[in-house]
Amino acid sequence: MDHRDILTRFKNGDLGREQAAALLTGAHPGSAARHALLTAEVAPPRAAVSQPPPARALTTAPAGGGPPLPADGYAITALHGRFPDADGLDAFWHTAVLGGRDAGRRTSGSPAGAGAGAGDFDAVFFGLTPQDAALMDPQERLLLEVLWQTLETAGCTGARLDTLTAADGEPRAVGVYVAHDPLGRAAVAPAPAGDAPAAAGAGVTLPARLSTLLDLRGPGHCVGGGGAAFLVALHQALSALRAGECGAALVGAVGPRPGPARRHPQGAEGGQGVGVVLLRPLAAARAAGDTVHAVVRATAVAHPGRRAREAAADRLARRALAAAGVTAAGVGLRETETTVAATTGDTGAATGLAALVRAVLQLRHGTLLPAPGGSSAVPWARPHDQSGRELPRRATVAVRPAAGSPAAHVLLEEPPRRGPEPIASGPAGPAAASGELVLLSAPTPEHLAATARRLADRVLPADAVEDGTQDGRRLLAALARELRLGRAVRDCRLAVVARDTGELGAALRAFADGRVGADGRAGADDRDRADDQDGAGGRDGAGAGGARGSVRCADLRGAQGPGVLLGELPETRAYLAALWRGRRLDALARLWLAGVDVTAADTAGAAPVLPLPTSALLRRPLREAGCPATDGPTPS
Repeated sequence: MDHRDILTRFKNGDLGREQAAALLTGAHPGSAARHALLTAEVAPPRAAVSQPPPARALTTAPAGGGPPLPADGYAITALHGRFPDADGLDAFWHTAVLGGRDAGRRTSGSPAGAGAGAGDFDAVFFGLTPQDAALMDPQERLLLEVLWQTLETAGCTGARLDTLTAADGEPRAVGVYVAHDPLGRAAVAPAPAGDAPAAAGAGVTLPARLSTLLDLRGPGHCVGGGGAAFLVALHQALSALRAGECGAALVGAVGPRPGPARRHPQGAEGGQGVGVVLLRPLAAARAAGDTVHAVVRATAVAHPGRRAREAAADRLARRALAAAGVTAAGVGLRETETTVAATTGDTGAATGLAALVRAVLQLRHGTLLPAPGGSSAVPWARPHDQSGRELPRRATVAVRPAAGSPAAHVLLEEPPRRGPEPIASGPAGPAAASGELVLLSAPTPEHLAATARRLADRVLPADAVEDGTQDGRRLLAALARELRLGRAVRDCRLAVVARDTGELGAALRAFADGRVGADGRAGADDRDRADDQDGAGGRDGAGAGGARGSVRCADLRGAQGPGVLLGELPETRAYLAALWRGRRLDALARLWLAGVDVTAADTAGAAPVLPLPTSALLRRPLREAGCPATDGPTPS
């Protein structure tokens, strides 16, 4: 038998663990074991049984091969979504806490949230022409936006994205799994050079097109239609993670196209829902300092055949619980298509997504939302076992089978409890006086200004300045590091050396307001400029030069040639790493503004991911292909 036959017989139960291990490693078992192995070699296949085997537990294959080893689950490290009357998860939670009572005011199939402005899109941000963007189906445009925002929320659009590798070491190995309702466009959009054109609305090519636009190199699959479609896509993504085909997986769903509202029997009208989650093995996520919103412990998917829908759903529930080693008594919440309906109405292929988001938010907040017809949310106490030991909160997400579609069941658990993560400490002594180098980039100057303002307003409010305090310096160091490692490098760039969060906020606001001096800098006050002229703000022992608290910027969109340094050379990476270690901040800023990607050589070490606001999108109306609108952008 070859290794595949051995593993197949092991999974089917024909070989025990010791027998399979002996065959795989070439060890010599005892006489009794040898007799069992010889018997297994010639044993005929087992006859089919009427009852299906239990679902497999979530496992991870070891690097050295052999039978898969149990894992502690898969982490949801980021999630982002828009739903009817809820443009974002905070708004979605608020609507859910109210018990869906706002739903009665919906009068359109394009409510505020996912369906609002379905014809608006920021083509420039994604490197598309307005004509190409107009050819895309609105669902595809929505998914593209939310996929990117999910990656940014996880801090995985920059240098950190290269650390998500497949088993063979390929970087940027992120799978893309998409659930959607039927797409409506059949127009052919231009493909990258060397590729055959693909139909923009062809659902089967959607993951491939999205992966190409975002340069993601993992597997992908498309699941079309049905309320359980998202949960099926999630189940398939976990299979790819178990096999080592990707280091992380994006699983998204988009519901019905904008159109006439569909009223659910519970009273909530339907609308478009779109959302994405990012999955990683829990151990890898914790080692990397990722935020863990919830843990997927088990999944089960099946068509009911001719069985009753309830019987099929109960079967999957038993399979998922058995795979995770959990009893029904250990589950405190059950989200289904019925519980979701009062909040979102009919969201089609995004139904399972909405149910999962509701479950994750309840796990995060420790609060149980009102049941259909209920009055208010209530605290969710953690359960205890018979010995009094506290257990994690658990929830199931289930969608029953509909005509022609499968049923799906997912078991979720709150993340392992751990102490508060310390913010990475900043420099001390003379190095602290030099400040931190903050780098930001965007596709256009307008995007750069809008993103700078968003960052200043949401992270560095003017009325919450922590000038000179230790916590303020730590926050500044963590923010600078997160922008370097977690954000993509684009052509329009800014650099600022700041000593504290107040100084950084003031500089970014000055830049966003267009208050740029004759020297191309924004935000430096008279004191800083005087310091720069007499040398006090110049090159100090840590190598930080230039006016502190001032923004320097560059537009590299028209730049040609290889640039001042060849980034692919190992000597270049070593040189840049030495600059970071020596805190030569002015030299790094100059190289950054000259077109060098200085972020990949940052050797700051592991630290928790710091959630930051996503980059600003400047959406413009898209009308007919070839005739883009000239209306002003709408920041988002």
